[in-house]
Amino acid sequence: MIFKPISESVELKLLRLLKRRMNLSTKEKQNYLNLEKGFEGEQKFAFFLENLSSEWIILNDLLLKK
Repeated sequence: MIFKPISESVELKLLRLLKRRMNLSTKEKQNYLNLEKGFEGEQKFAFFLENLSSEWIILNDLLLKK
């Protein structure tokens, strides 16, 4: 059972918009590509988890701090 769906980060949304309107620096471009790859990986992983039985609780985008 999925309680929290996957969502794009604000930084990823912002970099997508900026990429269309200006030339990103090398560091910004690399950060954008890393965020895109990470989000795609999360989506693929979530797709595999959808087939689990309802006895499992799935919380996406959860950050646990020490």
